[in-house]
Amino acid sequence: MAERRRRQPLSIPSCGSVFRNPPDGFAGELIERCGLKGKRAGAAEVSRRHANFIVNHGGATADEIERLILEVQAGVREATGVTLQPEVRILGGSMEAQG
Repeated sequence: MAERRRRQPLSIPSCGSVFRNPPDGFAGELIERCGLKGKRAGAAEVSRRHANFIVNHGGATADEIERLILEVQAGVREATGVTLQPEVRILGGSMEAQG
């Protein structure tokens, strides 16, 4: 539990772990390597503490969070060729149509 507190952004609201780990790697490490830690969409931000978390700085909308998820996926895919698979499920958004 101490390790979790040290590594994860538990003191701020988040949607938890966003992406599944790809084979032979960690989603958070890929996101960080691509320079996406701290990337924002409105009040939603890729956590500076753990890149596989999106945190809400107050008032983040579902659209902002979804937009950030899609931007992170695109950035990682462009830089590494890896398509991150969401671990979260968004209902009613454009990601739902993507399967």
